[in-house]
Amino acid sequence: MTDREPLLDPASMREQYRAKEIDETELADRPMEQFARWFTQVAARGAVHEPNAMVVSTADAGGRPSSRTVLLKQYDERGFVFFTNYASRKARELAQNPYVSLLFPWHPVARQVIVTGTAARIGRDETAAYFRTRPHGSQLGAWASDQSAVVSSREELDAAYAELVARYPPGERVPVPPGWGGFRVVPRTVEFWQGRENRLHDRLRYVRAGTGNGAEGERWRVERLSP
Repeated sequence: MTDREPLLDPASMREQYRAKEIDETELADRPMEQFARWFTQVAARGAVHEPNAMVVSTADAGGRPSSRTVLLKQYDERGFVFFTNYASRKARELAQNPYVSLLFPWHPVARQVIVTGTAARIGRDETAAYFRTRPHGSQLGAWASDQSAVVSSREELDAAYAELVARYPPGERVPVPPGWGGFRVVPRTVEFWQGRENRLHDRLRYVRAGTGNGAEGERWRVERLSP
């Protein structure tokens, strides 16, 4: 019988958060403005690797959930945008069930942002504009990977990429893959979570309270949640 390393006990792992409280009176009127404030602050500190990394959770028509980490690439008053292969699992699930949750896990600064809403494809012009900003290798990667499909080996994937490199060498314009594009998540709720002492965390959630004329006309209320 071989010796094994003792199992690490997660129950013994504890962190005491000592962050400043979130005061409702200091919040922006609109959640996307508040998100911009926090996102800018977190990025400026440099403590969080890839602060635009978010956990995207979807569910199929039967309610079976799945989650994965995706990079946020755009945000404005209309919502949060990410890009993917439209044949991927998340895209297929969003086609069946548009409800989605986003989680920004900024653990080093004891903050989280949790979004719930609905996702819809963005226009091809928007997709093309973003695609042109991607590095050449990433553009080819979007073609080489049939995302979420079973692949026989790493060699098969590398061979597909090598073929694309030969077809579209650096400097050659790469067309936008027809099955690749963006989703915009239109928020219904946006929760700002700040870790506090003794697990008495601050949780302030924006809830859409009414519809006006366009994104600027949306009305929101803020509610404090028990931790």
